[in-house]
Amino acid sequence: MKYRIPLVASTTAIVVALSAPAFAGGLAEPAPTPVITPAPVMPVATRIDWTGPYIGVQLGNGWLNFDSDLGEAEADDLLYGVHAGYNFDFGNFVLGGEIDHDQADIAIDDVASLDNVTRAKLRAGVGFGQALVYGTAGAAHANATIGGVSESDTGYFYGAGVQYMLTDRVSIGGEVLQHEWGDFGGAVPDGDVSATTLSARVSMRF
Repeated sequence: MKYRIPLVASTTAIVVALSAPAFAGGLAEPAPTPVITPAPVMPVATRIDWTGPYIGVQLGNGWLNFDSDLGEAEADDLLYGVHAGYNFDFGNFVLGGEIDHDQADIAIDDVASLDNVTRAKLRAGVGFGQALVYGTAGAAHANATIGGVSESDTGYFYGAGVQYMLTDRVSIGGEVLQHEWGDFGGAVPDGDVSATTLSARVSMRF
């Protein structure tokens, strides 16, 4: 004897069987989406290209020394001036030339005074980001008043400095220089004249 399953009952059983996996999956919580955190970006120091011309002003102090067969005398006072130059940037190495002029009135009593100094400078240094550390040397021409008479002499100087760019055009810096002269044409008998200067500088390139 044959039994027939009602059509409605068989259809219902098929639907339940097919939908069982879907219901089972729906009961499980979905896996969280992983959050990818980007690696931190380290700041890179901006390096300045120092190539180009510049002009500026300086203000500082000078220490003057007269050493002769008559004895030794010293004095110090303010000095101020202007400068202009050009740099060539070769990567981290910077080479340049500069002319500067300082006015001074460094007097040793009423005997002698240093009136002004003009320098022809060679500069060579290394750039570190926005800073330039350099050495400098060259010729220094000085005018002085000795015994009431105007005298002049050309000697040499050497020193070091640092320059820091505040913007792409304006920089500040400092410089220390040691100067050596002769006897100013015999005005300082059997002796020589030397001076040390320390200056703060502001420059603008263009």
